[in-house]
Amino acid sequence: MAKTETGQRVEIGWFIPTTGDGHYVGIPPQREATRQYMVDVARAAEAAGYEFVLIPTGGDCLDAWVVGSWVAASTTKLKTLVAMRPGLMSPVIAARMAATLDRVSEGRALINVVTGHYPQDLVASGDSLNLSHDERYDRTREFLQIVKGVWEQSWQENPEGFDFSGKYYEVRGGQSRPALWQKPHPPLYFGGSSAAGKKVAAELADCYLMWAEPLEWIREQIAEMEGYLDELASGGAPRRSLRYGLRAQLVVRETEEEAWKAAWNILSKADPKLIASREKLHSRTDATNQRRQMELWNDSRDRDYVIGPNLWAGLSAVRGGGAVAFVGTPEQVSDRLLEFVDAGITSFILSGYPHLEEAEISGRLLMPLLREKLVKRNKSASLS
Repeated sequence: MAKTETGQRVEIGWFIPTTGDGHYVGIPPQREATRQYMVDVARAAEAAGYEFVLIPTGGDCLDAWVVGSWVAASTTKLKTLVAMRPGLMSPVIAARMAATLDRVSEGRALINVVTGHYPQDLVASGDSLNLSHDERYDRTREFLQIVKGVWEQSWQENPEGFDFSGKYYEVRGGQSRPALWQKPHPPLYFGGSSAAGKKVAAELADCYLMWAEPLEWIREQIAEMEGYLDELASGGAPRRSLRYGLRAQLVVRETEEEAWKAAWNILSKADPKLIASREKLHSRTDATNQRRQMELWNDSRDRDYVIGPNLWAGLSAVRGGGAVAFVGTPEQVSDRLLEFVDAGITSFILSGYPHLEEAEISGRLLMPLLREKLVKRNKSASLS
């Protein structure tokens, strides 16, 4: 994908539905997450011009690492964004898994650091800090220090390995083999809207991920992150830089009327009682970003869940996670995406229902136009 006016590269990713999917949400998946279907989605995303795919994690999902390996083996250029989960994985083992995926895919591994989830999922997964939100991020800090430490040791080929002593982890002679393909390591993507999460991201991540929100909310989050980066540098350390990413749904059609009809159709089979019950489920989470999504949904009820130009929160009560959607024509959606690029976003993770057809539709209608606009803006900036 092309670069921004400031020279930063913009990347666009898609999504692999490892719990199955279909044309509707709020009912059981109409398509199973079979091996063939996930490969079909990945290949459609690659053909559409998407550079990577997010592979989700959680109790209902097929294992992201297994799926990521399969997707990488079934494509030629597509990168896979897979999850490390501090507290549920050993940091040294996680580093080795990532190094292996990076090596066998020849540099197509991306790492998504997932600290929290719904409390019941954390309990079911055996996380002893399931009710200790900020402490989970303290543990994540140590986890990433170890992961990056053993990666660095592998490049140095240090036979002594990496040592670490902290509150949550004790490592002696930690090593990661094989050596990574990417230098210095696969990019670390990191989400979390709380102050605790943002501080860890500022310290150790490469790309800070946010769920789609109104443009001004995103600007405020980026400004907050830049403030944390300034704080770190004020202590004498070199100032780090971060990329910023956005996770959103996508409904793009040739006319605006068609787009909104398609968006509302996704909800057309959901039981109103289910919508209310899922709203209660989402409200019980301690995840700040999920609470922000529900706030947008509640506050926009009298506006048909429209929270900004071509920005719709209608799926948020039924679909957890990044449910806000860009809805409109290729011209409208590409302009909206460029507004977020101007705000500082250089990584987008998009998806739509069903994921196979929506990858194909967006690949035909949106991606060529978006690429053209980015190239044109870049040329204009270089001439000015």
